[in-house]
Amino acid sequence: MLRLKRLFLIKLLHHPFASICHCQIELFLSSHIKTQKLYKKLIKMEKSKENDISPHVALISGALAGVCVDLTLFPLDTVKTRCQSELGFLKSGGFARLFSGIGPVAAGSAPGAAVFFLAYETGKSSIFPKIIENPVLVHALSASLAEGSSCLIRVPVEIIKQRMQVSAKGSTTSIGLLKSVLKVEGISGLFRGYTTTLLREVPFSFIQMPLWEWLKKSLAKKQQKEKVSVLESALCGSLSASFSAVITCPLDVAKTRIMLAERSSEMAQRQSALFALKTVFAEKGIKGLFAGVGPRVAWISIGGAIFLGVYDWSVSLLTRWLLEIVIGFGDS
Repeated sequence: MLRLKRLFLIKLLHHPFASICHCQIELFLSSHIKTQKLYKKLIKMEKSKENDISPHVALISGALAGVCVDLTLFPLDTVKTRCQSELGFLKSGGFARLFSGIGPVAAGSAPGAAVFFLAYETGKSSIFPKIIENPVLVHALSASLAEGSSCLIRVPVEIIKQRMQVSAKGSTTSIGLLKSVLKVEGISGLFRGYTTTLLREVPFSFIQMPLWEWLKKSLAKKQQKEKVSVLESALCGSLSASFSAVITCPLDVAKTRIMLAERSSEMAQRQSALFALKTVFAEKGIKGLFAGVGPRVAWISIGGAIFLGVYDWSVSLLTRWLLEIVIGFGDS
């Protein structure tokens, strides 16, 4: 029976769910395994994956974080979108129907965020460390990979959401808009602005995620502890998100213009971020390139705190639950 338990523990440490920090594994093994040789072997195995997060945990935590941030801050996103619309804020609806378009967001936020964090954690732990030693660059490239993957889900959702946000008819439904886009523009209509979205999101996450990781590490080092608290992680997420939001605001304006353009317009035909930026600058100058920057920074700074704070909280919670399950098995 003891041998079976040992074999189970060896397999468990290789299982995706076994993303438990080194100190927790050491405490558990010292209490439940008598053989010193096996103990040392298991500790050596765990050290190589000390900072890994299970794919299952990343998926669940990412989905929860995405739903929390998108549903909580949706009204601010609506205000930002209307400010960036070619029609202007008031003609696009002003402060009326601030929750218009929340349906597709509710449906797409969970899978989009889940894919983001799955790709990010995979890149951070399994792909880029094999070819790059610089941790900042590893985080930046992992974030870029994550954005490219998640945008395959988020762009179609964004198309429907933004058209509902600026629609003059309050009775417009997400299903009706989806059918209209597919009928008139085909499947490609759902991915209009995908490249421009990548040009906005990849630089954003390329800056945000390494900055978030660096802020957490620096704060923990300053306080002389292993890791920051969930609240401190959320604060680091807010600061990194705010900084990234300001820098990438012109790209966000370009993306919005392309997504909202009439199908027959030159903007929709060309789908060029550079053309959109030139057009906006010619119409409204530098001020136009930063249209909606206030709501955007407010939305993203709070969103960064919720998104990354909830993610870290969920990861810690799920990891603790898994540890309790393992210890419970060992006691049985």
